[in-house]
Amino acid sequence: MSTTQNPDSGKVKNKLVYHLDKARTVQRYIDEAPVWRDGTPTPHVPMTQMQWRIWLLASAGKFFEGMVVFMTGVALPLMAVDFQLSSLEKGYVGASTLIGILVGASLLGGLSDRFGRKKLFIAEMLLLVLFLCALVVSSSLTILLLCMFGVGFALGCDYPTAHLMLSESIPSKNRGKLVLSAFGFQAVGAIAGMSVGIAILSFDSSAYAWRWMYAIVIIPAVAVLIGRFFIPESPHWLMEEKRQDEAEAALSRLLKRTPAYPPTIHLKARKESETGTVASKGGFWDGYLLLFSAENRRATLLASVPWFLQDLATYGIGIFTPTVLASVFGYTRTDHHTVAAIIADDVMAAKGTAVLDLFLLLGVIAAVFLADRQGRMRLQIVGFIGCAAGLLISAMAVSAQGDSQWLMLFSGLMLFNFMNSMGPNAQTYLIAGEVFPVEMRGKGAGFAASFAKAGAALTALIFPVVLAYLGLKALLLILVFTSLTGAAFTWYWRIETSGRDLETL
Repeated sequence: MSTTQNPDSGKVKNKLVYHLDKARTVQRYIDEAPVWRDGTPTPHVPMTQMQWRIWLLASAGKFFEGMVVFMTGVALPLMAVDFQLSSLEKGYVGASTLIGILVGASLLGGLSDRFGRKKLFIAEMLLLVLFLCALVVSSSLTILLLCMFGVGFALGCDYPTAHLMLSESIPSKNRGKLVLSAFGFQAVGAIAGMSVGIAILSFDSSAYAWRWMYAIVIIPAVAVLIGRFFIPESPHWLMEEKRQDEAEAALSRLLKRTPAYPPTIHLKARKESETGTVASKGGFWDGYLLLFSAENRRATLLASVPWFLQDLATYGIGIFTPTVLASVFGYTRTDHHTVAAIIADDVMAAKGTAVLDLFLLLGVIAAVFLADRQGRMRLQIVGFIGCAAGLLISAMAVSAQGDSQWLMLFSGLMLFNFMNSMGPNAQTYLIAGEVFPVEMRGKGAGFAASFAKAGAALTALIFPVVLAYLGLKALLLILVFTSLTGAAFTWYWRIETSGRDLETL
């Protein structure tokens, strides 16, 4: 590809040179398809090496989140033995990571609007490494809870920051596909977490085996931390900060190709009429107040409430799938005073959960192919309805007998995992990073993630209690209702973002 033209094609040449010399916005450069020698644009916008590097580093954060959160379901029974935990204390451990995500998403994610995407992108991974190291050697319940909270705190920052780092660096046409494929590594991480748990328990039959599960995460986390130093800052954010020279340099690194295209970069700032409500620089919380202004309230509600409702079911089913399987099939042993019996139950439940988690991955793959074609809103609404159908089938399985019970339960959970991963679990994450203006996008996405994780933490705390007092069938029917509510809420407050560039939005 080149900008050099044939002398006989003067009109094409003049038009092309004008096109290249004209100042444009960041997103216009990112969305531009390179041009061949005869002035013909390429049929698609090829990703550069730097854009793929950012995609990989953003994917890694979701991988660690899926691995750590879902691996806790395998590690928790051994933690209970190691620290002699009561039922209430086990609830604290299960919820501590989710509460950390809740706090980290708003507190650290919001800071990316003030200090930049890249700095927080690095800081969150550094915190994850430090807290994982402390978690592996924790010697008391207090230290354990603090470390689990710290791990969640770091992962919470990754929700808005990784999304923004990626979505602000890639072409609009493929944004849904690329962001969701990165998000899909959460499902890969969940499967990896279960697999690591099973592998370690097969080699180490002690109550301390859970420490090795988290220790394994440290090595790849360090590699990702190092990699995040070698990427450019978001040009969108730099332009918002009126740092045009730095934005042009960052965009040049981002779009570096061989041969070079575009040959030169000359950015222009967007007009005030093209921007959203500008977040005040006067105080950290001012931007959060603007989330509920008349201009942004619809986006805030759409990004937050459906995500909260889907997290009630996602983490309730995801973390406690072993408990659900044990409740229905009753394979939990009676000699729980022995570590060997606990590990045997743990391995059996983890294997069943790992099979079901495969449908999380299949759902994300479907979302990657459909999000830009069918639209975010349609997939989220259909996904919520599908979740309700899967949970209803699972609820009916509680009263069934024999082989039909097994078939109905697994069919319902498979349908739930697939539809949830294709629909609300993927789309809520995608939408939260798209519907807010750039100057408050970190705060908006962070608030939405925090509000959602309030639902996840609530589930981790009350799921065992509701299960004990109301039973599994009643619990699943409650989740059917919350899923249908999510579908109705999405339809009423819908904002379609598919195919629209972030500056236009």
